[in-house]
Amino acid sequence: MDKFTSLNADLYRYILEHCSPRPQVLNELAAETAERFGPLSLMQISPEQGAFMGLLVRLMEAKNAIEVGTFTGYSALCVAMALPEDGRLICCDLNEEWTNVAQRFWEKAGVAQKIELRLGPAIDTLRSLPDDVLFDFAFIDADKESYLAYFEEILKRLRPNGVVLFDNVLWMGAVADAAITDPNTMALRELNDRLARDPRVEVVMLPIADGLTLARKR
Repeated sequence: MDKFTSLNADLYRYILEHCSPRPQVLNELAAETAERFGPLSLMQISPEQGAFMGLLVRLMEAKNAIEVGTFTGYSALCVAMALPEDGRLICCDLNEEWTNVAQRFWEKAGVAQKIELRLGPAIDTLRSLPDDVLFDFAFIDADKESYLAYFEEILKRLRPNGVVLFDNVLWMGAVADAAITDPNTMALRELNDRLARDPRVEVVMLPIADGLTLARKR
């Protein structure tokens, strides 16, 4: 028997009301992103996802993290605030306008010293990292057709029991509809299928926001 609860707007608001209060700097960043970028602000992760990521980073006692796809910096801020004072987060993105907003809010939150922003193609940034760099935590939320390539580069640099998170793995439900065959959907469908069969990782897919997959390196 299937067991799940479908969300509506009222139930979703109830969920948000029963999480720990969101830091004001995150509220301000979300508001500015919505005002400046309009529909593009949907690329920002949801409040409960950010809270979940921060909690996971703390539970893991992660110290070294990497993010592929930063946008205006909300997810990076959630991770950086959860890292210890000597923690480090590398952020990979292409867009200077978006990440200028991110950097301003990282400064405002007092975590800029933990974050290194690398502008340029993420695959080049990842391949330029020494093979012996060991990350504890990674978040992939960028161009969907490159998810698998990012994963392979990160996995070899991830410590055992380290975790990679993948955003948008449900793609608004399109991954479960065989009639939908656009490149993004096909790429995410392939990712989901391959992760589920990959003996190098233990995987769980969660219905948080647009779908969030956690892959633990064995």
